[in-house]
Amino acid sequence: MKLLKTFVANLTGAVQSNVLFPEKPVIHFSPEISKCPVCDTTLHVQKTEIKSVVTMDIGEFYAKQTIMNCPHGHGIFKSKQLQNLVPRGGTFGFDVIIEIGYSLFIHCRSNQDTMAALAAKNIFISEREISYLGRKFIIYLALAHRQSQPVLRKFLMRRGGYILHVDGTCEGDSPNLFCGLDGISELVLDTVKIASEKKEKLVPFFMGIRKQYGEPKALVHDMGKGILNAVAEVFPYTPDFICHFHFLRDIGKDLLNNDYTTLLKRLRKIKVRPKLRRRAKYLEQKINPDCHDAGKIIESLQSGKWQTNNFDNVPLITAYALIQWIFDYQKESDGYGFPFDHPYLDFYRRIQKVHILLSQIKEINFNDSAKANRPFIQLYKAITITAEDNLLYELAQKLESKIEAFNKLRCAMRIALPEGKNGINDNGDVSDMKSIEEKVTAFRKWILNNKHRGKTYSTMVAQIDKYWEKLFADPIQFVGPDGVVRNIQPQRTNNILERFFRDVKRQNRKKTGMVSLNKVLQAVLAETPLVQNLKNDDYRKIILNGCTSLTERFSQIDADQVQQEMAKVTENNDRILPGIKKIISDEELTIKFSALFSLTEAK
Repeated sequence: MKLLKTFVANLTGAVQSNVLFPEKPVIHFSPEISKCPVCDTTLHVQKTEIKSVVTMDIGEFYAKQTIMNCPHGHGIFKSKQLQNLVPRGGTFGFDVIIEIGYSLFIHCRSNQDTMAALAAKNIFISEREISYLGRKFIIYLALAHRQSQPVLRKFLMRRGGYILHVDGTCEGDSPNLFCGLDGISELVLDTVKIASEKKEKLVPFFMGIRKQYGEPKALVHDMGKGILNAVAEVFPYTPDFICHFHFLRDIGKDLLNNDYTTLLKRLRKIKVRPKLRRRAKYLEQKINPDCHDAGKIIESLQSGKWQTNNFDNVPLITAYALIQWIFDYQKESDGYGFPFDHPYLDFYRRIQKVHILLSQIKEINFNDSAKANRPFIQLYKAITITAEDNLLYELAQKLESKIEAFNKLRCAMRIALPEGKNGINDNGDVSDMKSIEEKVTAFRKWILNNKHRGKTYSTMVAQIDKYWEKLFADPIQFVGPDGVVRNIQPQRTNNILERFFRDVKRQNRKKTGMVSLNKVLQAVLAETPLVQNLKNDDYRKIILNGCTSLTERFSQIDADQVQQEMAKVTENNDRILPGIKKIISDEELTIKFSALFSLTEAK
């Protein structure tokens, strides 16, 4: 390797062009030994091979390898230096595979951007080859991860154990990408692609994790029936906890969803949004873009009195601003999503507020002109049906009563609090679990002793009772190798995995430009999330297994294993022949087939 680096350094300094070498150089490789390590006999030349190789350091070159053998049949010997550069049977070096892997999965670049970046380094490769080598990178990493599992287990045990967080993500009819992650080190331990989160699909996954890493100290997950049943079977004696955020979200949906959906349908039926959009468009055309009344109105709002005597544009601008204020209703949300946020209820309440305001000011004659206040009258008419609709009023009242009860539970559990600023990344505050349990007990009593009875609230209480034992985790004892005892409180949410999946989705959207991840999740390799572990220094050290780089580590992995895994990927991809893809793209396929078969029958 030292001779090869010297060779590269000398030629790099000599060449002044867009490519590293004017012509593809030929570099000779031969076994590093001249005698058989078994019988000490001088090796004989068996044959010479030449192949094209591409590496990051050299670019494209011909590798001419002399292959030797022992005359007494003790084996065939090849250059280890070449084996460390490029996989057996491959053209692109390990360093190119790793460069592509980091570009695609760490830096989230698209295939085209990766291709352009490599071309700038004199590595010319097709987009299709980039996809292929990206999958190869994941497979090499997955094999290194599997081979390192005994060391990973020791690493976790030295820290006193691990807390297993499990969750999955899918979109539409895509497979479910299901992950197990240690809540303390935040390392992805194992991943799998499954059709659904059913018990029979999850039991083998959980058994695999237990076999590889031992019994976890605790589990944290959502309330999915399949997960609950699989955990009960595989980890019957392990402390098992429900994510507080998921728990609240499920209770809130059960409590609010029917009324909220009815409210949304009613708003759509009245068609108030299109009316407001048309009114805003009309006002935009009427407002003089050169007028300075908008600034004067802002000053007036801040000072509490009008700052101008020229009211020509004031009604137009004010009506337009009120419409845009209604459409800015999402600002009322705290970023948690439904049922914590209720944007359409906020939209309706803003319409009501504007309606009350307009009823007060629409009779005012600006500039002594009856026509001047027309924008207010027209906007008032556009929203009156919505603001005075009895069904919407009753639904809003009912929702706000239920939201009051739901918010009390949020406050009792000290997570996803109203007016909170952390949104879906909220892990809850640092209140001790005993205090939270006492507050939830008090909430339950309040629900039962007040007017909040009926089927809806009894269902809410039943949910609390059902999961009570899984909600309140005492600190768990972790004993390190030095005998030091640490008490660690399991995280109250599955936000580690939620954030992880959001990152995966955001990265793929950045890379592919697609909003929907259905196709991405169908095509992605199950082991792809392991890439996230490369950001952890301890993990990198473990999988390197004494090597100085991933290039060196990948070169130690059996090429046959890699090819077998690549074959499985191709086999499981449900590929459609290109000709068939063209046929099924025809929207009138059935009509044309019908005509064809009718013609055949006629003959």
